[in-house]
Amino acid sequence: MVDLFIWLFSFFILVAILVVLVFQLICLADLEFDYINPYDSSSRINKVVLPEFILQGFLCLFYLLTGHWVMSLLCAPYLYYNVRLYTRKQHLVDVTEIFNLLHWEKKQRIFKLVYVVILIFFAVFWMIYTALEDADD
Repeated sequence: MVDLFIWLFSFFILVAILVVLVFQLICLADLEFDYINPYDSSSRINKVVLPEFILQGFLCLFYLLTGHWVMSLLCAPYLYYNVRLYTRKQHLVDVTEIFNLLHWEKKQRIFKLVYVVILIFFAVFWMIYTALEDADD
């Protein structure tokens, strides 16, 4: 039963990361279609970048501490990419360069979005598997 709550908790963390990524994509799309100015767009995105990184790092550590090694290994590339961006000081969106890097920023967020959707699929699979296994006992 505890395993089911672990998967449920990780599912909600993954959904929170998904919401943050969709918010960033919406801000970039609004900027592309000239609905908001570059300053507002970059400040909105920069406010949620660090919470996204912290949530993802917590999720990877959570999987390690709960003994779900496979999911922890699946989260590792995403965590490594976020740490690499942070150490190179490339994690924030620059107001003056946002139009030049708009295509790259959108592609980066879409890749992260697909990766998180795959992780959600695995989490839902293991949550259902655990629930069915608990029902047999």
